[in-house]
Amino acid sequence: MAQQVSQQPTDNELLVPMVDAVERACGERPRQISGDSGFFSLDNLQTMEERNIDAYVPDSNLARTLNRGGRIKTRAVHPVHRRMRRKLRGPTGRAIYARRKAIVEPVNGVLKEQRGMRRFRMRGLQKVSVEWALATTAYNLTRMWHLS
Repeated sequence: MAQQVSQQPTDNELLVPMVDAVERACGERPRQISGDSGFFSLDNLQTMEERNIDAYVPDSNLARTLNRGGRIKTRAVHPVHRRMRRKLRGPTGRAIYARRKAIVEPVNGVLKEQRGMRRFRMRGLQKVSVEWALATTAYNLTRMWHLS
């Protein structure tokens, strides 16, 4: 539905633009989103709540706990942060977050392992963006062909 390349060290500035891109591509706002901890920020959580989008985006401490078990090391002070942690600790939240790993992560694995895309062949953000768009489009077309 949407993809983007960035030079930012984390993805937290990309969540809202990605949601906007999905909305433009689909013609309607997504009802639910799921993202890894790189997309976490209080601003993102507040924006998703304001837009009535059911978001599942853990902070890095909760993500570590969800992925590996153990205890959370820090407290959530902000109300929106506490709500997110409470939602992701429940069985429904855990299932939705786990599903993200089965939907998104295999794409990266296929592109890296099966298609040899361990590094970009082009240089510069614009050229890399085009290369990534072509790779993801080819992946999606291949999937559509296999599913038909």
